[in-house]
Amino acid sequence: MMTLDEIRQILDLVREHQLAELELEQDGVKLRIRKDSVWSAGASHESISPAASRSVASADARPAAPAHDGPPAPDADEPGDLAIVTSPIVGTFYRASDPAAPPFVDVGQRIEQGQVLCIIEAMKLMNEIASEYGGEVVKIYADNGQPVQYGERLFAIRAS
Repeated sequence: MMTLDEIRQILDLVREHQLAELELEQDGVKLRIRKDSVWSAGASHESISPAASRSVASADARPAAPAHDGPPAPDADEPGDLAIVTSPIVGTFYRASDPAAPPFVDVGQRIEQGQVLCIIEAMKLMNEIASEYGGEVVKIYADNGQPVQYGERLFAIRAS
């Protein structure tokens, strides 16, 4: 059985790494944490319920990525007026909702604040990544299907 301290530690990790959703099952207790939006600093939904089965989900243990103190600086060959969208989680980057669908955004496209830019799959959960900025997509750093790390650059946007 998970202790209250263990649950608090898990919640702290979810907040620290800005995870959109986490589901963990251990010793008959299922813990599911889901935020309304990846970029939202607002409400989150957290629930704990007894699991129907006694199976324990295994997770690949990896050390946490280092925290970043601010937005990454643009590359030397990029103008300084670009906003950089970084990955809020570790996972697999996808430019479209499925392989046959068109990409959410392309270079040169005008976007609005809150528009979905991509999906990052983490632990079989699809997390939509929305833009904090409105403007023009200048560069897409990640390739479709590529693993990305927390804080890794995904898009450069010329904010307007």
